[in-house]
Amino acid sequence: MYNIVFIVGPTATGKSELAFNIAKKVKAEIVSCDSMLVYKEPRIITSKPPYTMLKEVKHYFIDIISVKDTYDVFRYYTEAKRIIIDLYSQGRKVIVCGGSGLYMKVLLDGIFKGSSRDDELRKNLEKEAKEKGNMSIYNRLKEVDPSAAEKISPNDTKRVIRALEVYYTVGRPISEKQKEREGLWNRYPIKVFGLAIERKKLYERINLRVEKMFEEGIVEEVQRLLELPLSITAQKIIGINEIKGYLEGKYSLSEAKSLIAKNTCNFAKRQFTWFKKDKRIQWIDAEKKLVDKDKIILKNF
Repeated sequence: MYNIVFIVGPTATGKSELAFNIAKKVKAEIVSCDSMLVYKEPRIITSKPPYTMLKEVKHYFIDIISVKDTYDVFRYYTEAKRIIIDLYSQGRKVIVCGGSGLYMKVLLDGIFKGSSRDDELRKNLEKEAKEKGNMSIYNRLKEVDPSAAEKISPNDTKRVIRALEVYYTVGRPISEKQKEREGLWNRYPIKVFGLAIERKKLYERINLRVEKMFEEGIVEEVQRLLELPLSITAQKIIGINEIKGYLEGKYSLSEAKSLIAKNTCNFAKRQFTWFKKDKRIQWIDAEKKLVDKDKIILKNF
């Protein structure tokens, strides 16, 4: 049996409802695994669980910071791991629920505390790659960290630059730093479930969700958000830039709605691609009745 269960998958597959339903039955607490639910101000645009659900079952990492603040994956890993271990030590059942694949991965496999971001160094490396080609910086990486170079494509400029950034600012290869990672997997009784759905049906769900967002007042919500100095991470919430474009007269309301739906579908596609790579996930058909999905997960708790 497992005391810690993950419920993950693309957006709009019904993860929150399923986690809430199971949590009530087994008296579990829910640790959110969604990078955008941490923000207090937005509700509609992030499809946040209703207050009734949040009040009935204890949720963590929802409404914890302002959109004015930056939140990163290392902070999440540190805080969420501590809470999960603490709950487990008390004999409590835990459900980790959300669609942020990176957040799931760092909890399971750990993350190392890397260097601080060095924008000047990144800018210089990006300039070098643009002027001399990707192989120029990739060859640098092969010299200083051949182990990392073996795992990174020469065309993955972003990862090559990050690996070089760690080496030049910390003084140690990123391949060595990664060995310091310590996650929950293989240390605690964990089972990971994913909600899968046919892509066409998922896109239909997303379109319905976007329609509901506009009915509930997404435009007014974004107007209020735009009055605040949004952090870099908060600016990534899908819908903010699309509504901003409408408010600035760049396109019509219907075009803004279509853009939000399109960008959300593209995001869901990327989520599914990420999760599909992880063979630890046991997939459940999201179209099954709630009671049937409950049965599959409950027999593992």
